[in-house]
This record gives sequence, C-alpha cells and structure tokens, in this order.
Amino acid sequence: MLKAGKHLVLGNVACAEGAIRAGCRFFAGYPITPANEISHHMSIELPKVGGFYLQMEDEIASISAVLGASWAGAKAMTATSGPGFSLMQEGISYAHMTETPCVVVDVQRSGPSTGQATMPSQMDVYQAKYGAHGDYEVVALVPWSVQEMFDLTIRAFNLAEKFRTPVLLMADGVIGHIMEKLVIPEQVEIVDRRRCSSREAMPFGTDDPSRVPEMPLFGEGYRLIVTGSTHRESGFRDESPKYHAMLVKRIREKILKAESEISDSVGYYLEDPKIVVISYGATARPSFGAVKKARKGGLEAGLFRLRTLWPFPDREIRRLAEAAEKLIVVEMNSGKILREVERASRGCSEVLSLPKIGGVLHSVDEIYKAIMEAYQ
Repeated sequence: MLKAGKHLVLGNVACAEGAIRAGCRFFAGYPITPANEISHHMSIELPKVGGFYLQMEDEIASISAVLGASWAGAKAMTATSGPGFSLMQEGISYAHMTETPCVVVDVQRSGPSTGQATMPSQMDVYQAKYGAHGDYEVVALVPWSVQEMFDLTIRAFNLAEKFRTPVLLMADGVIGHIMEKLVIPEQVEIVDRRRCSSREAMPFGTDDPSRVPEMPLFGEGYRLIVTGSTHRESGFRDESPKYHAMLVKRIREKILKAESEISDSVGYYLEDPKIVVISYGATARPSFGAVKKARKGGLEAGLFRLRTLWPFPDREIRRLAEAAEKLIVVEMNSGKILREVERASRGCSEVLSLPKIGGVLHSVDEIYKAIMEAYQ
C-alpha cells in the first residue's frame, strides 16, 4: 500500500489504493482489459493488510463471491469492463433486492460485444442505470482524473455501506490508464454499515427515516435468510403483492430520499452562461480546455461536469437550461446522456449533441469548434 503523500500512478492503481483505504478486504474478479491493473494491484496489496484476493472463473462467479463476502462482514468489490459488466447484471440485481453493500468498478471500453478491447468509451452508462432487471435506484460515480479514481472509490464504499446498496464506479479506459499525480492523505473518511443492535432486529425492515435497515452477518447467531425472492422484513419469502410493493418501494425510497446527499457535480464559469458544455469522465477534460479557450476568446461559455451520473441531477440541469441559450453534451458514445439532458431541460434551451465513438477521445479543438458554431 502506498504511503501518504504524492505519487505518480495509473488511475486503476489509484482506484485499488482508494479501495484498501476505504476498508476493502475482499476482491474477486476475472481478467479483462482495460481494468486489469486494479485486479493486479489488489492481488499484491490485499494480503498485506489481512485481505483476500480471488481470481474467479468468470464475472458471474466474481460478483457472487463479492456478495457472499459482504454478508460475511467484509467490504468487498470487483472490477471489470463492458462484457464482464453485462455478465454481472443478474448479481447486481440480486444485490439491490438483498440490500448488499458492495462496489463494482466498470472501466469502460468500446462495444458492443468484444468491440475494441483496449480502447476507451462511455458506452455503458445506460447499462449502469437499466442493465439489471426489476425496479431499483442506482448510485453511479464518474471520475475524471487519477485523484478522483482514488477519492470516488472511497466515496463509493462509504455510500454502499451507508445505504446498503451496490455502488458503481463508472470509469473509462482513459482515466483507468492515464498516469498522473495522486495525493494520498494521512487519513480518509470511512463509513461502516449499521450493524444489528439486537437479535430481534429485522434485517430487511426498519422504522428509521433513512429507510436503511441494520445489517446482521452470517456466523453471528442470527436467524438469517438472504433471498432474491420477495421477502418480509424477517427475510422469509412472501411473494404476495402487499410485501412485494412494500419492499421495492422502500428499496427505491432509501436512494430517492437521499438524492441531494448522493448527487455530486462541479461547475466552471457558470456565472454568465450562454453556452454550457455538459460532460463527465475523460471527456470532461478536453471540454474544460475548450471552455477555457472559448472564454479567452470572449465567449460566455461554461462547463457542468457530472461527478455522479446516477441519480441524475435533474434540478441542476433544469436551472442551467433556464439560464443558458444552448447546452452541448459531450460524451464518448453515440449520445446517451444527451437524452437525459433533453428530458431534464424540458425544452427550456436548445440541447446539442457532440458524441464520439471509435475509441478516441475528443480533442479540445473539436469541442471548441462546437462552442463557436453554437454561439452563432
């Protein structure tokens, strides 16, 4: 484990370092580019702090092992890319239904299918929201730097523990493989799950305003059943309409009620926006450069960077749409978050798309040109 201080590391290494400092003591995964450095670093460093690393036979086994480790009391994670993320969706759905805290890192590459195995993309952002079956609410974070790979991995574990839910870190191949400065603090904020205070506590029910139940562990004497089928507060199966509605409503409410706490974004030069660029992850980096270039040329341009993709910041987007004449959505896919911006803006301003596929990041000049054209 790296010491506190300044380091020059890959984004994937920063993610692994953040996980260990957040308390992660179990990692299960299967090799896949461009996420492999996370697995490799965890395989070396976890045993040094009393943790466990398992290379599984596939991604289905990986997410299943992570869920089991979480119910045994470990903070647990896995890391993958697009094809492996697809295979994990049933396990992620099970994690939502059983309220199992864990972290899933998706270092996105170009698809569909095997696609460009070593090239970056942001094509999985809708799979993060809608990939698993059933009704649930997703928490997904999007880093734009090596430092945020570290910081947001820690935040992902804290959110998973606080809300008893799987949390996704939606990185991309650029951020996973870029090498830049990482500053590791002496201490980081750590949140742990609320453990059951008595043998009578209900593992899947609560009167707490947060709607998040206390969590018992296997091996501590609780009468504990964890099933993906509809269940009562005790965990015992009951697939009646009454209990299904109660359970799914509470699982969604615990995230919906905390949207303002979970949602996170950063604004740049938004005091006088005429044109606002909206971006996230690696594409926010050239977007920032293009906005600075535009402002240097006298254009009233700003950048709104998503740091939490889901829950989506509807209110903030609506306020931007009411203040600006045009919004430009920059992303490394065919235009997915564009649809969310269009929905949230409700026609208050024109929404333009600047997508890019092919495994290549936008250039500053491409985005600057789009700003210039929108200004006319």
